[in-house]
Amino acid sequence: MTVAVEDFGSQQGTIIKRFVATNQRGTRMAVLSLGATWQEFSVLENQQRQQLIFHYDNLAAYVATNSQLGKVIGRVAGRIKDGQVTLNGQPYQLETTEKGNAIHGGTHGFSTLNFVGQTFETDSSCGVILTREIPSALDQYPGDLTLSVTYTLSDADEVTIEFTAKSTADTLFNPTNHVYWNVTDGQKSSIEQQWLQINGTQRAELRADKTPTGQLLPVAGSAYDFTKAKALGKALQQLATENGGTEFDDAYQVQPSATTPIAMVGDVGGKRHVEIFSERNGLVIYTANLTDSAAPTYNALATEAQVLPDSAHHAQFGSIVLPAGVTASTNIRYRYVAGK
Repeated sequence: MTVAVEDFGSQQGTIIKRFVATNQRGTRMAVLSLGATWQEFSVLENQQRQQLIFHYDNLAAYVATNSQLGKVIGRVAGRIKDGQVTLNGQPYQLETTEKGNAIHGGTHGFSTLNFVGQTFETDSSCGVILTREIPSALDQYPGDLTLSVTYTLSDADEVTIEFTAKSTADTLFNPTNHVYWNVTDGQKSSIEQQWLQINGTQRAELRADKTPTGQLLPVAGSAYDFTKAKALGKALQQLATENGGTEFDDAYQVQPSATTPIAMVGDVGGKRHVEIFSERNGLVIYTANLTDSAAPTYNALATEAQVLPDSAHHAQFGSIVLPAGVTASTNIRYRYVAGK
């Protein structure tokens, strides 16, 4: 188990670091200090390196993209209606950057910040701990936040991302990693031959601006039904037939579990799949084309594990309040499984 540290470029006069962890199987995990970005998850199959997540090879692409590719999102992932929240009877107005709503922590959210990294190695795992102090004046959320994001690669081909935070005042905390998957072979020009399974039977009803109404809708039998593994090409065709939809950008209620995946993605040829475990009750999926926004096909699928979005306005979705002085921690775990 080893971790190498290298320069990945410079952003506004600051050197961006790349931390590359490798286990005894040759599985590799790379993380950037900018945005605490998950830049690589690759495995060796028949002596060939197989990339599992969508990534860019240079810093300029990460700076230019608005896709949040692989970045850590917070303080709150997803949309907050009108950017308005109330804590202890005190209203707060957050930065609104999409259709009058707050999204993904705003222009000074976690994904925009450079972190300090400290590597670690054990007999069975290795990785990096990324830390950052985030003052309230920077991102407009109440309370100064002390944040650490720990990436761990195990000898069982698992990547675990743990988010730990403590605030000087009651605040909101619902981070995620905005990873995009394409586990198929070849040039990865499409995700139509990638399947998805979600351990959830309901999805959030969304308004036109994609904020939840607070209602949950059954998915059984619809294009949104991923209770059994379904190829995304088939699902997109079904979506177009049902309601003229052209993409998935939806939030599912899932059952948190450390032993049963909340979701899985795999290739239809059965060569490999990835299991996703989460301690929280929500999963947002999003289909995208990260190389050509005008292309008629999608080449990447985002999975964003979190508490159901906009829970600040829908108590039934769960609390994301981080009380002052309390240290909170949550994690997402991803496990590679080779095909038979």
